[in-house]
Amino acid sequence: MRYPPLLQTYFDCGYGREPDRDLVRDRWLQSRLQPPTGTVDAVVDTDAYNEIDDQYALAWLLCAPDRVRIQAITAAPFHNIKAESPAQGMQRSYREILHVLELLGCPQRKKDVYLGAESFLPDEKTPVLSPGAQKIIDLAERRLPEDPLYVVAIGAITNVASALLCRPAIRDNIVVLWLGGHSRHWPNTREFNLVQDIAAARAVFASKVPLVQFPCAGVCEQLAVTGPELEAALRGQNAFCNYLCDLTAKEAALYCQGPQWNRIIWDIAPVSWLMGKDMVDTQILPAWPPSYSGYYEVRPAGHSMACAYAVHREKIFSDLFARLSGRRLP
Repeated sequence: MRYPPLLQTYFDCGYGREPDRDLVRDRWLQSRLQPPTGTVDAVVDTDAYNEIDDQYALAWLLCAPDRVRIQAITAAPFHNIKAESPAQGMQRSYREILHVLELLGCPQRKKDVYLGAESFLPDEKTPVLSPGAQKIIDLAERRLPEDPLYVVAIGAITNVASALLCRPAIRDNIVVLWLGGHSRHWPNTREFNLVQDIAAARAVFASKVPLVQFPCAGVCEQLAVTGPELEAALRGQNAFCNYLCDLTAKEAALYCQGPQWNRIIWDIAPVSWLMGKDMVDTQILPAWPPSYSGYYEVRPAGHSMACAYAVHREKIFSDLFARLSGRRLP
């Protein structure tokens, strides 16, 4: 096993005893689990057609070039009432990403959009190859551990897991931010992004990649927005803002909400972690993988990960609305 260059030199010179290796790596791992300062490079992996929150997250990233440089956007598979199969969900997400780029006035970014997996992982060891997974690999292999690529995964984590299974060494060159699962105090963790591809989630947890998890129930559910808020903050600002207002209201009607509806914009949570300004509180925890039975596997020891436990709604929506309504295009 090879470690990041500085750690490998430490061991090669004989300073570290064999039992120290996991401890030293875990300390290095924890150093990667802090929000970055300055501008970073990122990939967005999104099931954009699934709900309406992906559109907010993707646009926020594209409207924040002072914080994030988007290197690629990959379409993630999903399967529900909006898609008869994971392949159809991925294809529809791909088209929705292109539509968002048109509305934002940056069609030149379409060349950075890649098709993802057409199926979920068959097991925890077998990747599903796709142009999206290959692009993540290509970008990650050009990075250094000291200057990682941030992978913002806001859907089933199939593409990211496939990249890590194909090229395990890239784990040292990336940081994965995943919106998935529920809080550990929740009765279960049967959350949509997770249960779509549990094998992929388990593969990512097992890879020992620097991982920051943003649980849905118990944490990110605080990021709800109402119709009057959207109308006041976004309506009439630009074509994309009008699209968001209409799409969010349509989604509320689809789920039979009444006139006082609200919609949770789940996927903006990982983006807010990259934006800084103390928008998200995280803690270091042992990486307990999700099980097929709908719970986390409690383990006495293992590598570390970070997990969000609080989101600061006012700061998040203030920055989001300000950028979307007065955006600076890439």
